[in-house]
Amino acid sequence: MKQRVRFAKHGKVRFLSHRDVARVWERALRRSGVRASYSEGFSPRPKLSFGLALSTGYESLGEYLDIDLAEEVDPAELPGIVTPSLPLGLEAQAAIPIAPGTDSLQQAVTSSSWRLEVVGVESSAIASAVARVLALGELPIVVERKGAESDLDARPAILDLSADGAVLEAELATQPRSLRPAELLRAMDPTWTLGRVLRTHQWTSVDGARCEPIPLGDLGACGATSAPHAQARAS
Repeated sequence: MKQRVRFAKHGKVRFLSHRDVARVWERALRRSGVRASYSEGFSPRPKLSFGLALSTGYESLGEYLDIDLAEEVDPAELPGIVTPSLPLGLEAQAAIPIAPGTDSLQQAVTSSSWRLEVVGVESSAIASAVARVLALGELPIVVERKGAESDLDARPAILDLSADGAVLEAELATQPRSLRPAELLRAMDPTWTLGRVLRTHQWTSVDGARCEPIPLGDLGACGATSAPHAQARAS
């Protein structure tokens, strides 16, 4: 059976790379006695599938991975079983069973919400930049993907943007063209410096409503599409 797990990543553990986090999870499952299925071949590995990679140094309130289990485990009990074997700062929060053929996390997540600290810039300047960007029809930027530079219009990927003092709150698309937090900041003002970064939500779309892959609280809840988000999608 497969289960989808939500976990947080914060504190010093934020400096673990995406690959390091995968290794940590493999060890935690072994130590906690949760048996994952293994791939075949000369170098069998646990069948774990992670969601959108979180850049090294970034924190998150909700990351996700899918685990192909070799034996049944109650999803309600899985977080409590695994968390003691994870390092401080990684915490399994919830788990749900997923049916065969369920879209991968890479396919399902269409956007992420972020809180981005801007270092050494006055709040008024940040607010002015937000207003300027939202008024633009396009926002050209050069991005690097797989070692090659390409031109990108960043504006369609900015689904929501606001300022809370020295902190930007943004919802950025991951499909069809993604925009990274550092790229957003560079597009707004290349002289700005990015401080702490927190991913607060990852969003899927179900019948026109935004949903988290595993919402905390009511696991079946699905939030209605916000007005800014709907306007950005319609434009």
